[in-house]
Amino acid sequence: MGKPRPVCALVCLLFLWGQGKLMTKVEATSSVHIVYLGGKQHDDHILTTNSHHDMLASVVGSKDMATELMVYSYKHGFSGFAAKLTESQAQKVSELPGVIRVIPNSLHRLQTTRSWDFLGLSSHSPVNTLHKSNMGDGVIIGVLDTGIWPESKAFSDKGLGPIPSHWKGVCESGTGFEAKNHCNRKIIGARWFVDGFLAEYGQPLNTSENREFFSPRDANGHGTHTASTAAGNFVDNVSYRGLGLGTIRGGAPRAQLAIYKVCWNVLGGQCASADILKAFDEAIHDGVDVLSLSIGSSIPLFSDIDERDSIATGSFHAVAKGITVVCGASNDGPSAQTVQNTAPWILTVAASSMDRAFPTPITLGNNKTFRGKGLYSGNDTGFRSLFYPVAKGLDPNSAGVCQSLLVDASTVAGKVVLCFASMTPGAVRSAEEVVKEAGGAGLIVAKNPSEALYPCTDGFPCTEVDYEIGTQILFYIRSTRSPVVKLSPSKTIVGKPVLAKVAQFSSRGPNSIAPAILKPDIAAPGVNILAATSPLRRSQEGGYTMLSGTSMATPHVSGIVALLKAVHPDWSPAAIKSSIVTTAWRNNPSGFPIFAEGSPQKLADTFDYGGGIVNPNGAAYPGLVYDMGTEDYINYLCAMNYNNTAISRLTGNLTVCPIEEPSILNINLPSITIPNLRNSITLTRTVTNVGASNSIYRVMIEPPFGTSVSVKPNVLVFNHKTKKITFTVTVTTAHQVNTEYSFGSLTWTDGVHIVRSPLSVRTEFLQPYI
Repeated sequence: MGKPRPVCALVCLLFLWGQGKLMTKVEATSSVHIVYLGGKQHDDHILTTNSHHDMLASVVGSKDMATELMVYSYKHGFSGFAAKLTESQAQKVSELPGVIRVIPNSLHRLQTTRSWDFLGLSSHSPVNTLHKSNMGDGVIIGVLDTGIWPESKAFSDKGLGPIPSHWKGVCESGTGFEAKNHCNRKIIGARWFVDGFLAEYGQPLNTSENREFFSPRDANGHGTHTASTAAGNFVDNVSYRGLGLGTIRGGAPRAQLAIYKVCWNVLGGQCASADILKAFDEAIHDGVDVLSLSIGSSIPLFSDIDERDSIATGSFHAVAKGITVVCGASNDGPSAQTVQNTAPWILTVAASSMDRAFPTPITLGNNKTFRGKGLYSGNDTGFRSLFYPVAKGLDPNSAGVCQSLLVDASTVAGKVVLCFASMTPGAVRSAEEVVKEAGGAGLIVAKNPSEALYPCTDGFPCTEVDYEIGTQILFYIRSTRSPVVKLSPSKTIVGKPVLAKVAQFSSRGPNSIAPAILKPDIAAPGVNILAATSPLRRSQEGGYTMLSGTSMATPHVSGIVALLKAVHPDWSPAAIKSSIVTTAWRNNPSGFPIFAEGSPQKLADTFDYGGGIVNPNGAAYPGLVYDMGTEDYINYLCAMNYNNTAISRLTGNLTVCPIEEPSILNINLPSITIPNLRNSITLTRTVTNVGASNSIYRVMIEPPFGTSVSVKPNVLVFNHKTKKITFTVTVTTAHQVNTEYSFGSLTWTDGVHIVRSPLSVRTEFLQPYI
């Protein structure tokens, strides 16, 4: 056999020599990269697109090749393009003049936690706050909840940087939780606090009915859900029963988590004030930047200086140390004055839905199809007998009430049952249990309209409709001798025509402790939120579940606060809160106003959603902020007529209120609420410029009905010397009557920023006390 001739030598030489198109095709596989060039320089879209092709051609060798490799040219909101590039080409493009950065487009799936796309924080956009903050890298979110399930992929530390140098906390071992194995660069701290709870509970904690771990491990699943919503890492191919397949993540996926287990798996989750206070104490020491609490109490509330409200007390000290504390408004809506966590130093979050729905077709035997709502992912049921229970006597409908269904196997076996529910969430679950036990084939629940869905267990076919559709189905049952129905699997739809609303369960204002302090502050998605959970949770599938509540809305805002903290590390908690409240959305992205669920549904107002639905990209660059510090909060406590001893006990320092009592209306909040206007009131606010040094802001007023509002000065001029300006607001009414609240706004704008403060006024000539 002769010596092999070096056939490839010439070919290889040609490849190396080509250095251009030929090398481009054989060097390596290419992938899509986003080339970000910053803000658009002009409005000539053709010229912009041509410049993108020219830039790409300078690297790949020709305009023809550039056209072949170009995926998108971004030319409206910003300038840039997406193209198929090898790593070396991407590097060359990044070195070209005018290129700000080149980002690998590694994710191409719909994000199942749709909420982040809805809020404008898509991971695919290179210009939003998510990327400008480096996804919260270096920020530590402390979560006080039921613990964490560390094995969830949501808590992988892949792609994360080192543990922040300001972290001083620890990771504690316990039952089923080994610190060296279960903490990483995502879960950097984990503690558990149970002594206060055990002292009050007085019974064995870990029973077969309520499994629990004496460690940071989460048996309930609530804490895992909130932690992953705030800061979970990217996890591909996640769905809930096949619905919403895609990638989930938290709001700040590169932020670190510090877990403080203070709630225990008894009666749905119980937390002792002593344990909560201890967790606050440790968290302040540990060096967290944000604290997230999806915890509440009940009405009536304790006062701000009562240690039994451990959240108000603990958060006061956290905020004094520069830690933003985010809490849920509670789930006692839609009744007024049910909002909790009302202290002005807390950022209080209401719950909204988003632009996602799960329609579930209901087909009757008369060929009419109605659109229900549900989380049913099984096969369609085929046509089954349809049954509505009827009682004997004077109230025939009493047997068909979902909470007290009167059925048995002889009447419903193999049938789909229709029932009518009141507003209680437990109605679906209780009706499901009764129908399943009796051998029923499915369930249709007619109830007050609401976007929050409560899935039936074990894939049992069930769907929800409003009373109108429920009544139409009932009429059909009464019109035929043998009514039948087919339930089909739920589908996922996003975007138009689905509109976000304030959730029915979300607690409403006004504040029952201090009506002049607006609560809630803000709303965020908290309806049908898909996130990680404990595999021990009954509703979970594959370690994930879909939950609703202000508990789910709270970590959305906590994640956003982490992004803002990364962009503006020197901002105070009050500045962050102000930026969130004054830039919030009052309309859906489509321009339609936001409604509030209830009986009946209505246009949402300040007491439903505070400033509106959180707008993360606007909050990052608000223009002006209403800043505050500990002294301002002490003035609030004095204005509330709390005595010096109680205030000193809360603050930890000797405090003496001024002889002239401060006005609560002058607390420098980003909102104005006047609960008892008589004739005329003048109050003050101070704004700090955090935008361009030389700025001129002009006031725009939308007065509440029946009032006139004037502002002095009505123009604010900032420069390198003038950073803060104080202005007065005078609100006047000519109506000599008691009214309910009316709503308006006070807005400052420089033509770029819109800094809107909600304005709520109630005239009250007859005082509620004598």
